[in-house]
Amino acid sequence: MLITTNQTVTQWAQVFGDETMAAAVLDRLLHHSHTLLIQGDSYRLRAKKRAGLLGSAKPNH
Repeated sequence: MLITTNQTVTQWAQVFGDETMAAAVLDRLLHHSHTLLIQGDSYRLRAKKRAGLLGSAKPNH
């Protein structure tokens, strides 16, 4: 099973809205697991930045 998220483990209590629930879920998910932390922009975000689609868009009124 592969699970991906853009939230760190420390932020899961906010995601679930309950610290105890988050701890229980993480306990079961992380037991005997391998975790990878990948930092940096995603390929999609990088492509949007290169195309100039981020940061310069202004709403039309």
